[in-house]
Amino acid sequence: MKLIIAYIKPEKLNSVKQTLYGKEIYKMSVTNALGCGQQKGYHETYRGVEMEVNLLKKLRLEIAVNDEFVDVTVDALIEGARTGNIGDGKVFVLDLPECIRIRTGAKGEDAVG
Repeated sequence: MKLIIAYIKPEKLNSVKQTLYGKEIYKMSVTNALGCGQQKGYHETYRGVEMEVNLLKKLRLEIAVNDEFVDVTVDALIEGARTGNIGDGKVFVLDLPECIRIRTGAKGEDAVG
């Protein structure tokens, strides 16, 4: 089992969801996040004061999958989120040692589904 964490641009969420749904991956958690990477933010003027905005709005997706779905899920995330420009995001794949479904008490791969 793996936990896949992806940081994407907010405007790419619908594209990512449609790509995941096309690969029959429906379970995910989405959280608002702030962050920056290579793009390092931007400058803007607010009421005549120059400000550096270096924490940009991102979305954090968390998807728990069984091992046979890891590559499909990662490929779908990349396909849906990629614009080819700096700031498209990142995907992290972590080991998931245990998962328990609260409703049924199922454990492991059966709980992930």
